[in-house]
Amino acid sequence: MIRGGDIVKGSCLLQKGQPYLVVEREFHNPGKGTAVARVKMKSIKDGSVLSLTIPTQQEVEDAQVTIHACQYQYSDPELYHFMDNETYEQYEVSIADNPDKKFYLKESENYELIIWEGKVIDIKIPYKVVFTVAESENYVRGDTVSGATKPVTTETGLVVRVPLFIKQGEKILVNTETNDYVERVNT
Repeated sequence: MIRGGDIVKGSCLLQKGQPYLVVEREFHNPGKGTAVARVKMKSIKDGSVLSLTIPTQQEVEDAQVTIHACQYQYSDPELYHFMDNETYEQYEVSIADNPDKKFYLKESENYELIIWEGKVIDIKIPYKVVFTVAESENYVRGDTVSGATKPVTTETGLVVRVPLFIKQGEKILVNTETNDYVERVNT
């Protein structure tokens, strides 16, 4: 249990039977009455958002989640396979529960797995990831006005709109929350 006044951004609380991550916390002390914490939380399981006002002395249940640094090994038709970097324990994550993650997972790369009650409930994807362009159409300079973009496909199958000068085999940095091109990466 955790008191409302002790909740901070990044805390995990148990609400409606599932873990929520506190993304915003505002302390409010009216001149008269009890001080409260206004909390905005995001479900770790499904991404839904919940806002609560909790009196600072009231206790709420905190979710006991653990985060493990793991290496992505491979996937089969039903599961993603990970290995814990410290204990070498194997974790299997259902593709059906995380279908949108397949475009961001690259073999031998490290990711954080969020585990609650012994079960992996989320794979934390970095905010920005470097991809190699696997397929790209060629455009001739002068075909369009400035700022024109074209679709390319990365090695994981992710389709991203990029400037016309990006060619097959080049590396690009992509914002994983919006799937937007950020910049070309020179290696």
